[in-house]
Amino acid sequence: MMEKAELDCDEDRAWLGEGQSETQLTTLSGSDGVQDNDEDRPAWDSKIQYVLAQVGFSVGLGNVWRFPYLCHQNGGGAFMLLYVFLLVIVGVPLFFMELAAGQSIRQGSIGVWKHISPKLAGIGYSSCIVCFYVALYYNVIIAWSLFYLGNSFQYPLAWEQCPSDVGTNDTAKECSSSSPTSYFWFRRALNITNSIEESGEFNPIMTGCLLAAWAIVSLAMIKGIKSSAKVMYFSSVFPYVVLFIFLIRGLLLDGAMEGITYMFYPRLEIWGHVQVWRQAATQVFFALGLGYGSVIAYSSYNPVHNNCHRDALMVSCINFMTSVLASLVVFVVLGFRAKNIALRCVAENLAVLNLKATDGSSQHWWPWFNMTDPTSVSIPDYREWYHHFSPMVGPEITDCSLEEEMNKGVEGTGLAFIAFTEVMALFPASPFWSVLFFLMLLNLGLSTMFGTMQGILTPLMDNFSLLGRHRTILTVSSCVLGFIIGLLFTQRSGNYFVAMFDDYSATLPLVIVVIFETFSVSWVYGTDRFLDDIEVMLKWRPPVVYKYLWKYVCLLAMVGLLVASFLRMVFKRPTYTAWDQNTASETTLEYPAWALVMIVMLIVFASLPVPVGYILSTIKNRRLRNTVSEEGPDQEMHREMYSKCNSSDQLDYVSNQVRPDEDEVRPRTVFLPVSNEHYRLLSQQEEEEDDEQDTGV
Repeated sequence: MMEKAELDCDEDRAWLGEGQSETQLTTLSGSDGVQDNDEDRPAWDSKIQYVLAQVGFSVGLGNVWRFPYLCHQNGGGAFMLLYVFLLVIVGVPLFFMELAAGQSIRQGSIGVWKHISPKLAGIGYSSCIVCFYVALYYNVIIAWSLFYLGNSFQYPLAWEQCPSDVGTNDTAKECSSSSPTSYFWFRRALNITNSIEESGEFNPIMTGCLLAAWAIVSLAMIKGIKSSAKVMYFSSVFPYVVLFIFLIRGLLLDGAMEGITYMFYPRLEIWGHVQVWRQAATQVFFALGLGYGSVIAYSSYNPVHNNCHRDALMVSCINFMTSVLASLVVFVVLGFRAKNIALRCVAENLAVLNLKATDGSSQHWWPWFNMTDPTSVSIPDYREWYHHFSPMVGPEITDCSLEEEMNKGVEGTGLAFIAFTEVMALFPASPFWSVLFFLMLLNLGLSTMFGTMQGILTPLMDNFSLLGRHRTILTVSSCVLGFIIGLLFTQRSGNYFVAMFDDYSATLPLVIVVIFETFSVSWVYGTDRFLDDIEVMLKWRPPVVYKYLWKYVCLLAMVGLLVASFLRMVFKRPTYTAWDQNTASETTLEYPAWALVMIVMLIVFASLPVPVGYILSTIKNRRLRNTVSEEGPDQEMHREMYSKCNSSDQLDYVSNQVRPDEDEVRPRTVFLPVSNEHYRLLSQQEEEEDDEQDTGV
């Protein structure tokens, strides 16, 4: 049979094979068999830019206020060992998998999974939806940081003292019943309602701060990675400078060592609790940003031969060490705060005892230490006396526990906007420390926000050429849409919706996404073939242990995390923490029925693209097979369908395969092309002309 005539590569490609993307069929390869960079695709100016971007995305607010809380609540050093174990066997392999996939295919999350099979394109769309969820509420936290930053340029700080009631000229009851920092957060900053069912009007100040936050994100990303990468030099490095400054200052505080000891004291018995394993796995999962698509997007701008394995190890280590550094800072500060509160408690109780002593009363249970000098009385001495004689002293004398104070205000917004603000008010030159702290939160939030938005924009621009040609319009439009929907969070009840999105909108959908990602690479594409492609890219083969980690350990671990998270939602009705203005205290409430429906809809909407994409692709392939069966045998169609656009004399140096005959060439699903042969679909007219040539007619 005569050789097929060569065809123009610029003609339309109307159909692509099941496991092959258009990118791989049409992009020319270099001499070493690895696809060349697209000429118009952005690229990092330097390796340091890329590393800062990945570190900035993975190191976020969760490292500062979530990891220390989990470490403290779940066995201290024991939880840290468990976290490292899960990071090594689950976190690093999955992180490396996403880095390698993005770097080799040079596409966003949609293009990467569509490349393996069009049936898997929904994975990328689910990633984009979850990224949008996270961006919506994450920028609200940035808006809160902007508000506090603006209020830090005054002395004394606005949250140092309780304000006076205008009508009675007395201290505001809500403030005196709680604390100045709690009052400022719940009443001045949020002006919060008593429950999620009371929406209230919009908070104008927070609405303005949210607009400013979206404007910053839009301006920083308007030119893609070329503009956001320059911002990363500051936003990714500055938080480390502040953390080290706070650590040095904190170690000089009274109570710092008590805080560190309390945090790291190991309680190995917690390893027997399933809940602790679930929390450790979830923290590993979110700390590295798995499933968002941002890791894939950032790595897609890398040179093909970049050592992504080293990057995976380096970024994971930096992330963990940042969590440890942040935990040290948090607990030296919280130790100082707790000791101050406990000493104040001792002084107040001794004052009551002194009043009793001045009345002439004398009891056998009087303390053996000097009651007239509270500064000379240590907390252990006071607690020892109290435990011996607490039944006799009466209800007006209370216990003063350092441990109980350490348990208060440690997690989430309570740590940043209540506990830390209270401590900074005690520092000399408190406005300086407040400005530093909220600048750090602002930069941590922005660097993560840039990565989250990149996880939305890059896949859309790669997959839709129209959007790719109008990058600026897409970026600005996305930010405008985010601001409009984000007005939900600037209501007086907005904080409750932030908690809802943070707890439920991302967890289950992201775990589902990562399960499908791992299954796609391990069982659809094949781990051996994936390692082959990485070997072509890196010029060396990663350890074979990754094969078994991807196929079994990671997949089973993620399925276990999904089941545990789902069962927790089913058997423990979702709740949220509300602020009761009348009692000036936090209460735990159950979500109303409409809020539960909203939670379910958020999860379903984010997970729906995966099955929908599979169904639509299956229907499309079935129609295609029916069309082909009418025109001729299916096998003949596949044999005759493609014609070369160009060819080379040799295969890639690692393929080690014998070149097949022309009529036996088959398209192979690969992350990296293994030769310089490219094919495209013949039109029906050209097929007929070739048949005439073959038969000599």
